[in-house]
Amino acid sequence: MLLRWAVSIVLNAVALIVAAELFDGFHLAGFGTALLASIILGILNTIVKPILVVLTMPITFLTLGLFLFVINAITLMITQTVMDESFMISGFGTAIIAAVILAILNLLLNKLVRDRIT
Repeated sequence: MLLRWAVSIVLNAVALIVAAELFDGFHLAGFGTALLASIILGILNTIVKPILVVLTMPITFLTLGLFLFVINAITLMITQTVMDESFMISGFGTAIIAAVILAILNLLLNKLVRDRIT
């Protein structure tokens, strides 16, 4: 279980680095910063995201789940606030697009790696 968590953190850090390379408005200082951001994002996804999902259930239902990308963007913006200038997102639109890219990258990376771990 601890190995899966560590692999998930590293894969999320890799996805963050790829997103930072894709967008000019998404700045990440290095792999260490990506690991720290990944850990903070994991904590926020465990604590804050379920609360936001419950509070926004009606709008999530009406948008057929697409509002979850907005919630992911909010957690990215909170992560940026917790960290210093080493992790910066220029605006909420960039955060939404980055949330979509991160979801796709995490899905692909986890599918490739987790099948080999289990």
